[in-house]
Amino acid sequence: MEVASDSAAMLRALELASSARGRTWPNPMVGCVVVRDGRVLAEGRTQPAGQDHAEADALGRIDFRAEGATVYVNLEPCCHWGRTPPCTDAILRSGVERVVVGTVDPSPHVAGKGIAKLREAGLTVEVGLHEDAARALNEAHIVAMTEHRPFITLKAAVTLDGRTATRTGSSKWITGDGARDHARHQRALHQAVAVGVGTVLADDPRLNVRLSEGRREGLPDPVRVVLDSQLRTPADARLFSTDGGPIWILTTAEGLASDRADALRTAGAELIEAGAGSQVDLTAALGALADRQIATLFVEGGATLHGALLDARVVDRWLVYVAPKVFGGRDAVPLALGAGVGEAGDASVLAPFSVTRLGDDIVLETRTADGPAGPWWTERYGSGEAT
Repeated sequence: MEVASDSAAMLRALELASSARGRTWPNPMVGCVVVRDGRVLAEGRTQPAGQDHAEADALGRIDFRAEGATVYVNLEPCCHWGRTPPCTDAILRSGVERVVVGTVDPSPHVAGKGIAKLREAGLTVEVGLHEDAARALNEAHIVAMTEHRPFITLKAAVTLDGRTATRTGSSKWITGDGARDHARHQRALHQAVAVGVGTVLADDPRLNVRLSEGRREGLPDPVRVVLDSQLRTPADARLFSTDGGPIWILTTAEGLASDRADALRTAGAELIEAGAGSQVDLTAALGALADRQIATLFVEGGATLHGALLDARVVDRWLVYVAPKVFGGRDAVPLALGAGVGEAGDASVLAPFSVTRLGDDIVLETRTADGPAGPWWTERYGSGEAT
């Protein structure tokens, strides 16, 4: 296989990295292409945690013999010991002469140190090729490393008038089978899925993936997270009787001291303190998840939790499924509650929407305009064309 240019080689590295989506956490997605004289010697991608990173995966395929070659990676090679050796060591032992990097890794363990180590050893290192695409691909890693919280996707199914339930609380089903299947696959790509206790009480969700093994493609079950200040989650909720990921309940010191705590632990939940007052502290809750190496959080409701996240301006990605239905009514449930903004000019600015048809429904996807993926998303979807 041959590549015609540095650009083509980096695009291939990005493609390889993207193919590992959902399978590398807590590590970022990295692709590696090793080229000499225009010919690809080897390719690799990040393997599941504890296994080879992309550079070692690629170079190991050629017994670490890449004298005079160029390595293309979408993210800066690591230079520290974790569960695997430093990727810079793999590059240096292989005889590579040049390394082309998409973007710097913001992890405190790396943050330019990998690039510096390679340059100090005499290698030519170039940084910034297809950087917007590289940052967009690893947007969750960037947020997790720089803000000490997971990258948050807010998912909602709404009617044309923006309602997630009727005035009586009825919400099944707003969208059709295609949209629900798409949402379940998106859930599977995340490390954790979260709801507020109100959603548990109203809908009794399972929060598992429910895809065929062929569709799941080996993706692990996400952790199931409930924000529940007073431990109102019933010990017989369907969460506890269905297959799925671990169940974490983020609660308060008051909740942990209540007589309901033991019943929920017995049912199978891990209780995590996230606030000393009467309400879960959102910053503490997100920090607790980050401490447990949760980098991606798929939030599915309800309106109270959505509103809290919006007020805190920590929603990074929007995934809104819109059905051709109208509920009407001032008491119907909106997408988000909370305080909201006082002036239109204070609204969070989002990048242009990607629009995808799913049967009779559409899904609107976007990012915050100033987030890691904002520039790439704006350039790709700024024309207003639907996908």
